[in-house]
Amino acid sequence: MCEIQKRFGENLRMVRKARGFSQEQLAYASGIDRSYVGKMERGQVNVTIEKVYVLAKTLGCSPKKLMPEVTA
Repeated sequence: MCEIQKRFGENLRMVRKARGFSQEQLAYASGIDRSYVGKMERGQVNVTIEKVYVLAKTLGCSPKKLMPEVTA
């Protein structure tokens, strides 16, 4: 598992919970399969830019909020 994917998943879970969404609610509202949302949160998939924007719009946040900090 890639560290960036893992950290993206942690950010996604944090924002999702803060906004009061279950995985199922987020999946339905965003049009993304619930099992795929779970895989994203566990860092098991490489998320496309398109999905980042869909998730951010659904959660009412900036895509930047979901992206992990880059460390050199």
